[in-house]
Amino acid sequence: MFPTSFDPALLAHLTPAEQAELDSLLHDPARPFWPLPGPQLMAYHSLAEIIGFGGSAGGGKSFLAIGKALTQHRKSMILRREATQLTGIIDDLTALLGKRDGYNGQDRIWRLPDGRQIEFGSAPNLGDEARYQGRPHDLLVFDEATNFLESQVRFLLGWLRTTIPGQRCQALLTFNPPTTQDGRWIKAFFAPWLDRKHPRPAQPGELRWFAMVGGKEIEVASGEPFMHAGETIKPMSRTFVPSRISDNPYLLGTGYMATLQALPEPLRSQMLHGDFEAGTEDDPWQVIPTAWVEAAQARWRRPDKLPPMDSLGVDVARGGRDSTVLARRHGMWFDEPLAHAGSATPDGPTVAGLCLAAKRDDAVIHVDVIGVGSAPYDFLREAGQQVVGVNVAEAATGADKSGRLRFKNLRSELVWRMREALDPANNTGIALPPSKQLLADLTAYTWSLSGSTIYVASREQIMERIGRSPDYGSAYVLALIDTPKRGLFPTRKPRGNYDPYANLR
Repeated sequence: MFPTSFDPALLAHLTPAEQAELDSLLHDPARPFWPLPGPQLMAYHSLAEIIGFGGSAGGGKSFLAIGKALTQHRKSMILRREATQLTGIIDDLTALLGKRDGYNGQDRIWRLPDGRQIEFGSAPNLGDEARYQGRPHDLLVFDEATNFLESQVRFLLGWLRTTIPGQRCQALLTFNPPTTQDGRWIKAFFAPWLDRKHPRPAQPGELRWFAMVGGKEIEVASGEPFMHAGETIKPMSRTFVPSRISDNPYLLGTGYMATLQALPEPLRSQMLHGDFEAGTEDDPWQVIPTAWVEAAQARWRRPDKLPPMDSLGVDVARGGRDSTVLARRHGMWFDEPLAHAGSATPDGPTVAGLCLAAKRDDAVIHVDVIGVGSAPYDFLREAGQQVVGVNVAEAATGADKSGRLRFKNLRSELVWRMREALDPANNTGIALPPSKQLLADLTAYTWSLSGSTIYVASREQIMERIGRSPDYGSAYVLALIDTPKRGLFPTRKPRGNYDPYANLR
């Protein structure tokens, strides 16, 4: 077996005969792949069910995927987001085998003489992953995983299984640090290894276990099955192994490192050093800059005594993987989200009960009444609660802070109000809880401008782009609405031209 650590500089000290012997070992026709010493070897032998591998460019990610499919697994599927991106992997496999015997280019399946099968797939659009439903594989590879939607990856992991006795099932996610907001989910997925703020950081290659409980993924102590709500839950093991170009002796002499060193920041730090803390680029049409949300979350501290609750924002689950999320606002301090799986909030009375349990100090309840939100609104109203039904598809009545721009609809206006509240120039003192889901949702909103009218992308457009509903962001946007409590009169002018009382008239 190769050692687990290796200094590429030692290659220069090999005699010609030793170099030839090493080359013969690495190019043994009976075994077309040997993992490189170091990170690639560690990931190759990992017992984790889900393996993350990568960091910097040139660390041998694609060849690790090919090698595992050729030597450790019987039925593999290697995926890229776009089908055209599979060409490089197929070419690498051809070079490794020296021929294309057994490859069917029409169905993109490579059948090897020993019975192994490697399928190549893609999922460019949300929903394309359903094409592979019911087709189990014992190895799933998501090459450049940050290009996939998190929902696509989690859906396909449901078909990671085999009927072959003794065959291990594994998923391999290879990736560099994300360069856009849409790929940030990978940092939360491998948080013990990638998030410097994680309370219990993990070492490279260390196994951790995760389970889905009540629609939310949590880290657990071991892989032992446990009971929850009458159901046996089996945790899955996960690990991450970082790699760099310096771990790949085949690229060291090609000038590729000089190419990476010449990249501008933050790409240089991301691709050369695998730095996941280097700045991820915001979409140029992103409504709320990431730095503004992070600053509001950095200000968040739970006070010794909470000021009165002013508003409760409620985004009701619309089915599927959606969550019902409740956001509580005390002045400009927002409490942590209360999230409930859609399956746990099946009807209006249930959601209304959660609202009554969460509200304090005669806070006004703001509910998105489009679709399923109308049922809890009706129950709360019949219960004598001060509840505002917010139809975000209605026409907007206000203008932006400058007074020059109008809004396409109420949803665009409400999201823009959150932008204005978070704008450091406005000095509102807003404090948001340090929720990764909230950060992801608030930074998912994009906008366009037609003449002097602002249009914020619809929920459906965001779901198409990020693969999920921005439930957390919607709840906090609703909680920001400043409706006066029943029987009280406003003591200050509403922000901008926005009329928070229109829905009560």
